[in-house]
Amino acid sequence: MSLAAASEARKARLLALRKKRAGEEAEENLEDAPESVLTNRNFDPQTRTLRKRQGDEEMEDTVEQNVRGLAEQIIAEDEAKRAQDLDLLNIAPKRPNWDLKREMERKVAKLERQTQQAIHTLIRQRLAAQKGQSDDLVGAMQAAANAENDPPSDDDD
Repeated sequence: MSLAAASEARKARLLALRKKRAGEEAEENLEDAPESVLTNRNFDPQTRTLRKRQGDEEMEDTVEQNVRGLAEQIIAEDEAKRAQDLDLLNIAPKRPNWDLKREMERKVAKLERQTQQAIHTLIRQRLAAQKGQSDDLVGAMQAAANAENDPPSDDDD
């Protein structure tokens, strides 16, 4: 196609478009020109701007509509959980002196061992004093005093 033929075909299409807008029927003599019909859903060729969506074409099922109340619900649940977590009774430990007990356990264990050893030593000393055998000076003196007070009896006669 030459430039002149393309120009004539374009003029004929424009003339047909003007007649169609005016309500007149287009003449059928443009059969030699190829018709390319474009549908412009979002573009308005008259004003050369984008068309706005019609209200009746609104989508019913969108993500925004599905999660519309979800954000407020999550925020409300989070606030309730924070209020519960910030309760002073939940912050304080159930036993207020647990950290002191933890730190003192080693020292108390060492003292407990020494206390048990001292108790065993005292029990051994008392048992030895009752038998008359003593390792300490006081026990030996008491055993000697008991021996002097009770003279040995000779029952062998």
